[in-house]
Amino acid sequence: MTSVLIADDQELVRAGFRLILELAGLEVAGEASDGAQALELARRLEPDVVLMDIRMPGMDGIEATRRIGLAGLRTRVLVLTTFDLDEHVYDGLRAGASGFLLKDAGREQLVEAIRTVAAGEELFAPTVLRRLVDAYVARPAPGRPVGLGELSERELEVLRMMGRGLSNGEIAEALVISPATVKTHVRHVLAKLALRDRVQAVVLAYESGLVAPGAP
Repeated sequence: MTSVLIADDQELVRAGFRLILELAGLEVAGEASDGAQALELARRLEPDVVLMDIRMPGMDGIEATRRIGLAGLRTRVLVLTTFDLDEHVYDGLRAGASGFLLKDAGREQLVEAIRTVAAGEELFAPTVLRRLVDAYVARPAPGRPVGLGELSERELEVLRMMGRGLSNGEIAEALVISPATVKTHVRHVLAKLALRDRVQAVVLAYESGLVAPGAP
């Protein structure tokens, strides 16, 4: 059973999430009212997923996410965002969050997002990704991105599509190759660039200029 730690400074919000998750058959391992408590409980309980609010007193969700990553825990972090108001959401990507979910998402979306992240995949709503990049990443100078010289042309194309928010299935369709081949390319990209996961690959694609902010 997938275990979840809920981190939010509002008790009513935590209670609502708990009810939704338990009705869906997920285990709520614990609740935290701030980032420091979320970090402590993540270390002690090692849940599959932390459902992490950004804005909390003391240590915020971004710093808690970063420290969970530094602790080497298997726990993955799904960040909750109000989208227009959380100006530091992009920092969450760099801190190692495995996905972003809008706070007004429906029950089914919430449960599916948690299961997706728990299964080792990353979760971006394309609109979230696009707005994040447009708001927080300056357009780099043109030219071949520095640091990507180890990638083949095909791997660069796969990374570019990852940065645009395409799934493995969509990349396979666009390049007319099998999903298994796409998975192999993604694995090679992550290994060659020493990246932890797809989230970091997306960040790098924008920071390096391989994908420009506002690109379709």
